[in-house]
Formats: sequence, C-alpha cells, structure tokens
Amino acid sequence: MSFITTEPPFRFRAGRRPLLISMPHVGTHVPPQLAARLTDEARQVPDTDWHLERLYDFADTLGASLLVATHSRYVIDLNRPPDGASLYPGQSVTGLCPIDSFDATPLYARGDTPDAAEIAQRREALWEPYHRQLADELARLRAQHGVVALWDAHSIRSVLPRFFEGRLPDLNLGTANGASCDPALAQTLLRIAGAAGGFTSVLNGRFTGGYITRHYGQPAQGVHAVQLEMTQRSYMQEALPFDYLPEVAQRVQPHLRRMLDAVLDFVERPRG
Repeated sequence: MSFITTEPPFRFRAGRRPLLISMPHVGTHVPPQLAARLTDEARQVPDTDWHLERLYDFADTLGASLLVATHSRYVIDLNRPPDGASLYPGQSVTGLCPIDSFDATPLYARGDTPDAAEIAQRREALWEPYHRQLADELARLRAQHGVVALWDAHSIRSVLPRFFEGRLPDLNLGTANGASCDPALAQTLLRIAGAAGGFTSVLNGRFTGGYITRHYGQPAQGVHAVQLEMTQRSYMQEALPFDYLPEVAQRVQPHLRRMLDAVLDFVERPRG
C-alpha cells in the first residue's frame, strides 16, 4: 500500500519566550484511503490526546511556541524513534505505525498492516517534518535566549491494564529518569504537582518521557525537556464521545499554568 495525505503534518505558532509546547498525539486526521482499511472502532481514533489545545489555551498568553500534530497516532506515532525501537523494553508498547490499540485490539480490519515501504512513506510525510520543525524552533529559541524549555504535552485514560496496574496518577512528569532536564527544575515541578489538591502525581513513574523528551532534552546544552502525561479524567470524558468538561478542566488548569510558569522562571533566570 502507498501512503497519501493532503493535510499538513502540523500546526505551528512561534512564541516570544524560551518555551516550546509540543503536542504530538492530538491529531485526529486519518487519510480516507487508510481509514478504509481500519476497523470501525479504530476510525474513532480513541487513543487520541483529546482537547489539549483547549486545555493549554493559556499558551499564547505565556508567550510559548506551540507545535501541534494533525494526523492520528494510528497513522504514525511522532513520539516514537524513527526506527521503531521500543521505548520501554520488556513492557507492552505500541509502535511507530501502530497495528493495535491501547486495548490490544487490531486496528486493521483485514490485517493489511503497513509494510516497510509504507512506513517509510508515512515517516517522510509526517514524522520528519514534525521533528524538523521541533528541532528548528528549539534552535531558534536557544539562539535567541541561550536556554530553552521543551514541554511535551500528553494525556491518557486513567485505567489501561495493558500498560499499568490500577489507576494511573493524574500528573505524570517524565524527565528520562533525570537525564532530560535539570534535577532542580524537576523537583520544583514535582512540588507544584504534589500541591495540586485533588490530583495525584509522580516523577518518572510508569512514564519517563518518550522519544521527544529523551532525544531533545540536553540540559548541558541548554535544552531542558519535560513530558507531562495527564489522566484524561482530569479534564474530559475518558469514553465516547470524549467530551471536554470545562468545569473539571478549570480545576487542573491553574496547576498546569503554575508548572509552566516555573519552567519559564527557570530557563529565563540570569546565568553568570
């Protein structure tokens, strides 16, 4: 099968302060030719990081740059290595071009999963442009400010037996086990998350950061990367129709804003 899409790979807004917010899993577009191969359930793209642009609607006020995927992670997962290597060896994961859902159900109705050539086409059309824009914007901000932060924004259902036991903490901070950002910044973020009443939190628990956090986070070179994996119950319905719940979301938004304010305070701090 060949891969064709007419949609751009991302939406991007350049900011004025040294913070880039990346949203690699919010996309919902599946090209019609590919959608025809998927199951009815898969066409609902249930494993989307729904509504994050709305949840982070204060990003422009902060002066942050924003990079947002347009295509579903079922087309290609922008937070996976380009060679498809597992981020969590020995644990169940979905791949660069997934063939099953978070519930371990097949995505392809007739089993016609993508071959190596099709995966390469998807990578060239979507993965490479997204990462090129991400890298270019980090370089621009770093050249302008000296130090820059990358915030990789994600959300997930709070109960997913395939990946973890029980209920996931609400605010899952990942710093590649301390490698992707300054430990002092990580501890500041954990304190803010820990003080968020009604929400549970953890640093480098089940989710330590995906490819984006691990690859781009280079604190010694002035790039501090953090992933936040939020439970969707913190702001939306976790089942169809996956509605945004403003009354619920407004309880967590101030904590998100405080974390990002702390990130900016850290990277904008004068350095001798």
